[in-house]
Amino acid sequence: MAFEQRDNSGSVWVNDRKTADNHPDRTGSAKINGEDFWVHGWLKKTKDGKPYLSLAFKKKNEQPTASNKSRADDMSDSIPF
Repeated sequence: MAFEQRDNSGSVWVNDRKTADNHPDRTGSAKINGEDFWVHGWLKKTKDGKPYLSLAFKKKNEQPTASNKSRADDMSDSIPF
């Protein structure tokens, strides 16, 4: 039987693909009010040095934001060589 995420719950794991400092330390998924989300977490410290986990959520079905520039505009720049 396949795993099915229960509503209003989620899981995160160590990000073993992290290659840059700004990449999340933890990644995972959650289901909130019936919608599926990607979860990203960064290990941080307060001014007092106490550790905490900062989280960000992004809908799994969310489309990338559209740019006002077309692909033709991107290709029309002058090449210096």
